[in-house]
Amino acid sequence: MRHLAQARAARARTCLLSPVIAVLLGLAVFPAACRAPAPPAPQEERILWRHVATWSGHGNAQTESFTSDTGGFRFRWTTSNETTPGTGRFRLTLHSAISGRPLVTAVDERGVGTNTAYVGEDPRTFHVVIQSADVDWSVVVEEPIVVVANGEKRGGRTRAGS
Repeated sequence: MRHLAQARAARARTCLLSPVIAVLLGLAVFPAACRAPAPPAPQEERILWRHVATWSGHGNAQTESFTSDTGGFRFRWTTSNETTPGTGRFRLTLHSAISGRPLVTAVDERGVGTNTAYVGEDPRTFHVVIQSADVDWSVVVEEPIVVVANGEKRGGRTRAGS
C-alpha cells in the first residue's frame, strides 16, 4: 500500500509541475513568436555617372539641348592656355531649353584650372551657355544613376540632342 501511496504522490507532483513548466515555456517562446519580422537588410546603393555630353572651345558658346530625367548633373571642366596671365574667365550657366531662362551658374572662375561642379535641378530639357575670355575650355557633363546592390538601376536616362 505504501508503494501505491508513493506512486500517487509522485503523479500528483508531476501533474502540478507539468502546467507550471508549460506556462514558463510558453512565456519564453510566445514573445519571440509575436515579434515583428526583422526588417530587410539595407541594400547598398552606388552612384554611377552616365556621360551626357562633352564640349570644348575658346570664347563664348551655347550648346545643343539635352533632356534629363533626374535634373542632377556633374560638370567636370578644365581651362587652359590663358593668353595673358590673370585675364582668363570661364562661366558655365545651365539654362532651360524651353524658356531659355538661366537656372544656375555652375562655374564662375578666373584663370587656368580644373574642377567639378554639381548641380541639382528639376528634370527638364536644358542647354548650357559658356562665357569665356582668354582661355581654352572643355566641359564633360554627366548625370547620376543610382545602382542598388541587386543591379537594379534608379535614375535617369539622358539623351543628347533634340
